[in-house]
Amino acid sequence: MRTVGLITGSGFYEIDAELAPVERRLETPHGEVSLQEAELAGHRLLAVARHGSGHELLSHLVRHRANIWALRELGAEAIVATSVVGVMDAALPLATPIVFDELYFPSNRLPDGSLATFFAAPGDPERGHLILSTPFSPTLRRRLADAARGEEIEVIEGGCYAHVDGPRFNTQAEIAALRAAGGTALSQTCGPETVLAAELELPFALLGFGVDYANGVKDQPTSAEELSDNLVRHSAVASRIISRMLTDLAPDAELPFDTGFVFRMEG
Repeated sequence: MRTVGLITGSGFYEIDAELAPVERRLETPHGEVSLQEAELAGHRLLAVARHGSGHELLSHLVRHRANIWALRELGAEAIVATSVVGVMDAALPLATPIVFDELYFPSNRLPDGSLATFFAAPGDPERGHLILSTPFSPTLRRRLADAARGEEIEVIEGGCYAHVDGPRFNTQAEIAALRAAGGTALSQTCGPETVLAAELELPFALLGFGVDYANGVKDQPTSAEELSDNLVRHSAVASRIISRMLTDLAPDAELPFDTGFVFRMEG
């Protein structure tokens, strides 16, 4: 049995009721976290809705350090996150999952403006510099893409996730700058999650789902109706992929931390 953490995004606030999830609350050094725990295909699934029930937390209020810490504290060996995203490549279709392989997050900041790190105390024996060879786990990326194909779901393999600060959406000039930097799609939450998981040496992968085209990418903006429909599709498609990934995961499967290393200043 493996223990896998799941962080869900907009429109995806709880896991399938047929799994009979147990509600959990955990107090961490960074705040309290509510999550669901269930067994799926012989594995233990720990699910956190980053925005809370009913999207009570906008992006600038998400408690990233608490969420990642809680998953590690409860035994998660790897984390998969889902996020609805604004697509910046006009050639890519909407309502299609994206398994990202690159990250654009130069600010490295949490929503409150502080740095996205657990290494905040002088002399912390665990302190160090995170050195990433790739931001998202190749092992988990492969498993997600294979799971999508196993469910006969079209999937986009590769792409650069661009993190932006919310809660406002971006101007056309800002989108143009992100596109020039190589961004494929963007949202407001997953940069800190990627970094914090890696600092705790947890393999992490991000499954995006395009719900609209970013500002200025198309001549006409995505309609509110299409955006709403895609938000609804997101949870159903992501649930199928996660379920298939765990179904295909052997009880003794390796989930290595394969994105880089933390260069410790002690030890």
